[in-house]
Amino acid sequence: MAENHDHGHTPAAWTAVVIIFIGFCVSGALMVMDQPLAFWLSLVIIPIGGVVGAVMRGMGMGKKPLPPVRTAGE
Repeated sequence: MAENHDHGHTPAAWTAVVIIFIGFCVSGALMVMDQPLAFWLSLVIIPIGGVVGAVMRGMGMGKKPLPPVRTAGE
């Protein structure tokens, strides 16, 4: 089976992952620093990463769809 194994190596995927990672780091640091209000507010960063990734994918910076696979019987 010859499949495409790039596993999301696109600008959209990398940007989303970096933003989500920053959100987890900020919220983790604020939890350790005992800042409950700031901790809960920092959790907003995490879904923003997903939204940014989806918008970038919609702009064409995500993984290109693969052409349909044709079998020998078609």
